[in-house]
Amino acid sequence: MHDFNLVYITLFFVFSLAFSAGPLGILNLGQLQAQFKPSGRFFVHTTSSILVNIKNVSSISSWSIILYGDTESTAIPSIKPESSIICSLAYTPSKRGKFSYGQCYLESKYPLSTARLTLSIDDTYNGIVYPKPKGKNLEAFLEEEETYYGEEKEFNGLRAYDGSQRLSHIHWASVAKGEMSVKTFIKETHTPNLVFDFTKAGTGDEARLSQLCLWVLECEKKKLPFSLKLPKVTLHSNKESIDEILTVLALY
Repeated sequence: MHDFNLVYITLFFVFSLAFSAGPLGILNLGQLQAQFKPSGRFFVHTTSSILVNIKNVSSISSWSIILYGDTESTAIPSIKPESSIICSLAYTPSKRGKFSYGQCYLESKYPLSTARLTLSIDDTYNGIVYPKPKGKNLEAFLEEEETYYGEEKEFNGLRAYDGSQRLSHIHWASVAKGEMSVKTFIKETHTPNLVFDFTKAGTGDEARLSQLCLWVLECEKKKLPFSLKLPKVTLHSNKESIDEILTVLALY
């Protein structure tokens, strides 16, 4: 009889926990609200993060929540009462252009994984994927266009020889030491704007878009004005924003 009593007591606690898991799980998950946040720029074949703001509107903490995306998930140990946290989901786009990221949900197995409850996130993230910035850098472009964009003004150090530089720039002292280096110079620019021509940026549309994307980002970083000549339109950095120019490249 003693053994049977232990069995009954154990079953009582098991069933009590099982029946209470539902209400506890609803209380743990039901007061959460989730919404996507602006998440920066996305580039083809480059892993970025989609941000999600999760807010707890109740007066008690939420525990052991998992945020699920299309292919990724993020564990959230706890969310304090009447507070919010920002979580991220890794996202690697496979092609340029517009995209939508949705069908995300929150999951709770609190307490003790006795019940699994989910809460769908109705919000959808809509964004744009830009071409992957790739190609020769802006410095190499200026060297090739030296007669148009300016003459060498000031010595600016050495860098490795990659075969594209002129022989007159080779640093022969480094060659004598067994290191093939070339001299670099700050250029005195004669034109107010750099001009990037789509037809001369590479072979094939995707390669050209990647090259132009790289130059646009480098000009943004260095705060250089430029113009972008596309087959049907010419864009100017002093009229359009960088994001607007990148969007034209993404949707080309």
